[in-house]
Amino acid sequence: MAERRVSGVEIAGQGGAEHAIERVPTGVAAFVGRCLKGPVNKPLSVTTFSEFSQIFGGLWQPSTLSYAVEQFFENGGREAFIVRVANGARPPTLTLPAGSEQLKLIALQPGSREFLRASVDYDGIADSEPDRFNLVLQRVRAAGSELIEEQEIFRRLSVLPESGRLVADILMDSRLVRVSGPLPTRRPDRSVRNPGSPIVGYINSNADGDDGAPLTDYDIIGSASEATGLFALRAAPNFNLLCIPPLTREQDVGLSTLMIAARFCRDRHAMLIVDPPSTWQTASRALTDLREWPFRSENAVMYYPRVVALDRLRGRHETFGSCGAAAGLIARTDETWPVWAAAEGEDSILRPGLRPASVVSDAERTRLAQAGVNTLTAVRSNQRNASSPRTLAAGSSGSPDWKYLSARRLSLFVTASIERGTHWMLFDKNGDPTWERARQQVETFLDSLDQQGAFAGSNPEESYFVICDERVNAPRTVAEGKMKVLFGIAITKPSDFHAWLITHTANGSTCRPTWPNRATTSGRRLEWEIETAILRGVLLD
Repeated sequence: MAERRVSGVEIAGQGGAEHAIERVPTGVAAFVGRCLKGPVNKPLSVTTFSEFSQIFGGLWQPSTLSYAVEQFFENGGREAFIVRVANGARPPTLTLPAGSEQLKLIALQPGSREFLRASVDYDGIADSEPDRFNLVLQRVRAAGSELIEEQEIFRRLSVLPESGRLVADILMDSRLVRVSGPLPTRRPDRSVRNPGSPIVGYINSNADGDDGAPLTDYDIIGSASEATGLFALRAAPNFNLLCIPPLTREQDVGLSTLMIAARFCRDRHAMLIVDPPSTWQTASRALTDLREWPFRSENAVMYYPRVVALDRLRGRHETFGSCGAAAGLIARTDETWPVWAAAEGEDSILRPGLRPASVVSDAERTRLAQAGVNTLTAVRSNQRNASSPRTLAAGSSGSPDWKYLSARRLSLFVTASIERGTHWMLFDKNGDPTWERARQQVETFLDSLDQQGAFAGSNPEESYFVICDERVNAPRTVAEGKMKVLFGIAITKPSDFHAWLITHTANGSTCRPTWPNRATTSGRRLEWEIETAILRGVLLD
């Protein structure tokens, strides 16, 4: 069985009940924001800043995302999903002469840096087929450039609806353009480099592309039904860190975006990395404002202060949001430590080229940690008691166990792995044999983590439990086509379980927390408590 290494532990591919549950990768970041070019509302994976530059245009002064991605890779990041969001951006058009008429094409990707060109020829077209033509489409690096980034060739197109090769229909499969407006009555003219020359030429796209206006919170949030903005990330297979850089260099992300993003992260087993507000220019100001700051979430983390880095476009050092650098730091730590121990003994140290935008004393660092805010440093601190990263759960109504980032990430890592690793249940018969195989599979997965020290407790009974039988899969559940697995893990104290119920249906899978009686739970009373204190409410769903 093929294996690979993620977060310092070995994992194996899984394809069903006969395989071990695969441990989901960690340290994969997602970025949502404005880019110079590239597809809109489509998450694409990049593994280097060079790859990001090729697809999304690299550094661009109006794009805070481009700098955050650069800092992510500079500070240790290794994979990121990028969602480009635009506000009123307009794609360029291509105009192909067709006698006295024209065939007008419009690019799929908006912006002033989408450089396309097209060529029409009649090679292989018989004289008896006056409606047919061949079309070559190319994206080039810059206007007038011969450096081709992407090319498409469509043969034997037609302007006649009855032809079976109608250009408007065939170009629906293009990754570059669509037909815009009515079709001409005759095929487009052959493209030539010079009048009377037999050499085929190209027609460049018009200079009518537009980059749009600065982003708003509405653009970032997007639409769940249309899979835009944040919700475009539903198509991303695996990410567990979410970065939303400031809307502009002067405007922070709004509270509404933070709240929806945190809820989205909860559903996707991810952590939102929040930039400290731009007004927190000193630690004392941050500590004062934190008393009234309205956003708290166990699925969010903040690293203070912002970072100073060289702006290679302006040729001077500038201050940027810290989310990209912080995501890179977490990803870098994941290469050495498993998520349940990440950075427990390490300071949040920036790599050379990045430095904190303000000085934080050890006393301020301790107070910030108590408020749920972590401190970035450029050198090691002599103070060790504030080094374990916190979440923004401080002051929230959630579990106090989630105030530490390592504990919260462990829970997200476990729930994501089990939810995805037991999806095979939907393809088996809903009954005792399937439930038993799932229980054994989840127990094996949790036991492997327990042996590596992930959970509290000196024996399995104190560290975790799994229930997958008629108690969670009642006749009504089976009749509805659902399969459920209930499991719990001890995060901080033996037999003090956090529990989740995974429900698999044909429409998708969900994972929601449940709450056993934490004060009296023991190995001997566990099943009774699960049955009486949890399942009566669960089964009423």
